[in-house]
Amino acid sequence: MRFEYAAFADEADAGLAKQIRAMKENGIKYLEIRGVDGENIADISVEKAKQIREQLDANNLAVWSLGSPYGKIGITDDFAPHLEQFKGGIELAHILGAKHIRLFSFYIPEGKTDEHKEEVFNRLNQFLDAAKGSEITLCHENEKGIFGDIADRCVELHRMFPALKAVFDPANFIQCGQNTTEAWTLLEPYVEYMHIKDALEDGTVVPAGKGIGNIPYLLKNYKGKTLTIEPHLSVFEGFAQLEGNEKTKMGYCYPTSRAAFDAAVEALKAII
Repeated sequence: MRFEYAAFADEADAGLAKQIRAMKENGIKYLEIRGVDGENIADISVEKAKQIREQLDANNLAVWSLGSPYGKIGITDDFAPHLEQFKGGIELAHILGAKHIRLFSFYIPEGKTDEHKEEVFNRLNQFLDAAKGSEITLCHENEKGIFGDIADRCVELHRMFPALKAVFDPANFIQCGQNTTEAWTLLEPYVEYMHIKDALEDGTVVPAGKGIGNIPYLLKNYKGKTLTIEPHLSVFEGFAQLEGNEKTKMGYCYPTSRAAFDAAVEALKAII
């Protein structure tokens, strides 16, 4: 197989031990680390990062990327403390062995994109300056509500900052009304890796291949190797008590986070 799997294993369980178990039982080697034992990856201590690295090494697993929240603040929010937190994230990435940091291009008030463009560029430039010489690749994820929510503005960012690579998230484009094949045509030269997340036209996230994200097409045209599974599937704690017809009406809904995680992995494997 030419693909390597990574995952947001915090969607299987909050605890690292159960995240490791879910990854190993699903044949996933890499972690896009976002939440560990109830803490966001941006908030963990250096000592905690060292402990995580030891546990992953002991299980022959590795961190692909920091699934960080950097850039996921309002464009008018105070940037100075956020930048300092980002600099700490570079240290955490080194401890964890990650070569990538996922980030965003700031939430923009509706209809004010052009007004705040210069400040978006200024802040991203500071992120990139802080990461110079670190051997860590910064990867921008398209996300609803931020500057780089649709493909045209993502391309604008990558042309302005050649060192900034793209994380291509199909479901997020769908939620912005963006056709994923059109987005792919524009962004393919900048894509570092993909998030595997599909959605229906109304934005509801579903297993890969069950939505309008054109996942098979994207995988055929993706020249990279690593795919990060990001389930985002619905969990309903009373699912097990439902009758058969009731379960069918629930659509893609699962009794536990682990069941949803397993279903997301299986959906991707079925396509491949």
